[in-house]
Amino acid sequence: MNRKTKDRLAGFTLIELVVVIALLGILAAFAIPRFASLEREARIATTQGLAGSVRGAAALAHSLWIAQGVTPVAMEGVAINLTNGYPDASDVALTLADTSGYNVTVNGGGDQATFSRVGAPNPATCVVVYEDAVVNFSPNITTDLSGC
Repeated sequence: MNRKTKDRLAGFTLIELVVVIALLGILAAFAIPRFASLEREARIATTQGLAGSVRGAAALAHSLWIAQGVTPVAMEGVAINLTNGYPDASDVALTLADTSGYNVTVNGGGDQATFSRVGAPNPATCVVVYEDAVVNFSPNITTDLSGC
């Protein structure tokens, strides 16, 4: 092997390695804030998804109530108590297939259920709130995403 071929096979120079490390550092400085933002957006999306699931489950229970004309209605073999044709706040979590990732609390009067996102920076303001239906109205389902 001649000397030129041997020099080429020796590896990277120190300058080349420093340049590559500097470029990787610059790329990481731009990428890390984007990934942090994605985490917040994911919590917001899952909380909005839960609100949609609660709305859907309440509508399904209401449809069963209209069709069967009885209370409580059975959903997936579970008896769901109703208020004005919609699930009671104390039973709304039973209508959902999956509430993992959320703490569910019902207020003392039993007319409001709060689903708080576990792992949010401020779980008290990353919530879905379900309030019992009043006569001739559907339940009030709201979200607060400010703490997600």
